[in-house]
Amino acid sequence: MPDQPITRATIEGYLHDALPPERAAAVEKAIRERPALLALVAQVRQETDHGEHSIGAVWWRERLSCPTREQLSMALEEILDDDFAAYVTAHVKLVGCHVCQATLDDLRQLRAEAVAPRTERRRRIVDSSAGVFRDVTVR
Repeated sequence: MPDQPITRATIEGYLHDALPPERAAAVEKAIRERPALLALVAQVRQETDHGEHSIGAVWWRERLSCPTREQLSMALEEILDDDFAAYVTAHVKLVGCHVCQATLDDLRQLRAEAVAPRTERRRRIVDSSAGVFRDVTVR
């Protein structure tokens, strides 16, 4: 990725975790290397936090529209009612909530890690009983 200028809008996106991971990493590196950018980050942070008590700001900051981790887990298991499942899908895919997407990624990883031992245990049981039931006929 060619060097892109780091503007005030870029800093705001960085502070709100709204940048793609590669861009966020590049911005973070530049902030560490350039004191002027660090000063700009401090200024933007102060202006963002100063007096920002609108309903929208509080809603975004506190993530009030985000489903809980339990609800996201239920969405993965496909056990939510249809209306709430549609809300979760819209929240993650249409709104693009990176926090909920990260939670879903974490839940998927945990789920995959839990399946592996179960699959291995099942394979060992089948292997250990191979041939034991060979002579049994169904009546």
